[in-house]
Amino acid sequence: MPLAYYKTPIGFARITEEDDFITSIYLLDEDFEVEPAETPLLQMAIKQLDEYFAGTRRVFDLPVKQSGSVFQQQVWDQLLKIEYGKTISYAHQSKLMNNPLAIRAIASANGKNHLIIVVPCHRVIGSDGSLTGFGCGVWRKKWLLAHEANVSGFGQAKLDL
Repeated sequence: MPLAYYKTPIGFARITEEDDFITSIYLLDEDFEVEPAETPLLQMAIKQLDEYFAGTRRVFDLPVKQSGSVFQQQVWDQLLKIEYGKTISYAHQSKLMNNPLAIRAIASANGKNHLIIVVPCHRVIGSDGSLTGFGCGVWRKKWLLAHEANVSGFGQAKLDL
C-alpha cells in the first residue's frame, strides 16, 4: 500500500492509497522524513492539501474511500455537505440525517473518519459551540476552523445549529 508523509502547519499527515483511492489522511504527533510521493494520486493529494493550507482550495477533488458500515458511510457523506468555513453541531447533523436520536452514534462515526480535512469532521462541534472530539487533537480542530474562517472571511467559524 503506497503511502506518503506530508508536513502541514499542524503536524505531519500520513496519506495512504489503496486500489486507486486515497484511503486515509491522518494527522500525527511524530515527525517523519518527507520523501517525494511515489504515485500520481499521492502527489495529487499533497498538491490539494498544499492548496488547502495556502487558502486557495475549499473543496477536494480526490477519489477517496474508507471502510465502514453503511451508517458510517452516510455520516461521512453528510460531512462532505458542510460548507467550508462553517460549522454544525452534532445535533444538527443528526437532524440533517433524519435521525435526531442518533447524536452519539453520529459523533462516534465522525470519530472513526480517517480522511481528516478532506472529509471535514472538524466542522462538527458541540451544540454549545464547544470544540468537542477530534481524534487528531482539539487544538488542531481549533486551528483548522480558524484557518477556514480567516480564508472565508467569516473571522470565526459560522455556526449552523
